[in-house]
Amino acid sequence: MTDVAALGEILIDFTPAGERDGVPLMAQNPGGAPANVLAMAARLGSSTAFIGKVGQDSFGDYLDAVLQGEGIDSHGLVRGELPTTLAFVHLTAEGERSFTFYRNPGADSSLSPEELDWDIITHTRVFHFGGVSLTHNPARAATTFAVRIARQAGALITFDPNYRPALWKSEAKAVEVLSKALRLADVIKVSLEEMIFLTGTDDPELGTALIQEMSGAALIVVSQGEQGAYYRLMERIGQVPAFKADAVDTTGAGDAFFGTLIHYLAGKSRREVEGLSPYQLEKFMDCANAAGALTVTKPGAIPSLPSREEIQALAALRS
Repeated sequence: MTDVAALGEILIDFTPAGERDGVPLMAQNPGGAPANVLAMAARLGSSTAFIGKVGQDSFGDYLDAVLQGEGIDSHGLVRGELPTTLAFVHLTAEGERSFTFYRNPGADSSLSPEELDWDIITHTRVFHFGGVSLTHNPARAATTFAVRIARQAGALITFDPNYRPALWKSEAKAVEVLSKALRLADVIKVSLEEMIFLTGTDDPELGTALIQEMSGAALIVVSQGEQGAYYRLMERIGQVPAFKADAVDTTGAGDAFFGTLIHYLAGKSRREVEGLSPYQLEKFMDCANAAGALTVTKPGAIPSLPSREEIQALAALRS
């Protein structure tokens, strides 16, 4: 039995790496939100497995090796004819990022239900998915099918909308598909921007109430960067402050946060999640905030993820 399995995209993030003779340089980094989440959970000690698709190219070879290097079971990684998806990350002076994708089409969006690894799906304590695999079929159909099977097998379902406007045909389609996906999840993590997009409000108390009404989820968390994270655990609400960090690159910070939280929830049933005390949950979220803060201090996603010891040391400052 695996602690955490995830289905979705694993891709190449090309991130800024300075200049040479006035020419901008880009560094090849492994990325993709579900893979980032698994890598963080694995560094904390969870057993993990990935389901997704890459090309039969050097990028696909590299990403398979990265998964194995992070201790993530890659038996569910399918190799296809389409090229591995690429993302180019653009950073502001404050480390905030935007993306340009080379994925029209890309290997990750071509994953079909027939290519799914059912042994992984039916033998995991947590099954995680994100919004990027919902943008196009057949990956959308494969994702929703897998989530339903994992739920039937008893897994706790976690979801991150991970909204990337450039990958959707329209905002209306994104809202329609992501709203349906919310109903499949027990635990949901959204950014403040995603909460606003899905609910129309920037008030976390109202926004999480609306998401709970839409989804029926046990736990909804809103990541707010420097403001920390807000949560709604059924009818209980709270705010957990962030740790200060000198941001170099915010890529992967939300995934580090969610991967850490998922690690601490792995092995709990939905009812046990509902029964968490605010004290217990806030201790988990302290560690998740510490992971996010440490991640922004280095460039890239998976390469910047902190160790368990680093997270525990920073989180201990608040105990």
